[in-house]
Amino acid sequence: MSSELYQRMRSHPKFQELVQKRSRFAWTLAAIVLVLFYGFVLLVAFRPEALGQPLAEGSRYTVGVVIELCMFILFWVLTALYVRRANTEFDALNQEIIRDAQKGIK
Repeated sequence: MSSELYQRMRSHPKFQELVQKRSRFAWTLAAIVLVLFYGFVLLVAFRPEALGQPLAEGSRYTVGVVIELCMFILFWVLTALYVRRANTEFDALNQEIIRDAQKGIK
């Protein structure tokens, strides 16, 4: 990619919009994951007995297993949300920026 094309892309107003939207979305998802993950770790460290409680009388599953399974599923869902948004909104903005920058060179 030429230096001129690169500069046109970086100065494009939609590039700033793309960077801002992508960064905000990624940091939001990262914050959700970190809060849940470290919250679970802190729960394990300071209240392990709460996680060891069975879900129901005679149940083989404990609260901790169910919480961790739900977190695992949620992390997959958050990843799928990011991929979906990246492949639709972010890629569309990216292609528009490239198209506009190439028009200026021709």
